[in-house]
Amino acid sequence: MARPTNALIVDDEAHVRTFLRLVLKELGITETWEAADGATAVQMTVSHKPEIVLLDINLPVMNGLKALAELRRLEPDIPVVMVTSQSAIGSVQQASRLGAVGYVLKHLPKAQTLASLAELFEAMDDSGD
Repeated sequence: MARPTNALIVDDEAHVRTFLRLVLKELGITETWEAADGATAVQMTVSHKPEIVLLDINLPVMNGLKALAELRRLEPDIPVVMVTSQSAIGSVQQASRLGAVGYVLKHLPKAQTLASLAELFEAMDDSGD
């Protein structure tokens, strides 16, 4: 898969969405959409077809793991990266089993978040060759 140029950012905290939008811009993402809950994320993914989704786990209405399962069912080819403050191994394993392509901890310094996402994007580029 080619490096994404647009993304859906899903987090219930506006400042986290803003932070992620700025990081993604540095990685070449030119268009972003935002959602604050899992149900809206599913609807927006179906309607906008983003090239990548950054999805928090702790969300209102529908949590991120349920949203991930629904996204995999409806849009199985859109890669989803979990972005959360949770570092519990159980959540990481469950997200991986559900089809997440990666996992980035939020509230890391910008440089670390940028490096983590750049590495994920590079792996996505390599898997499409």
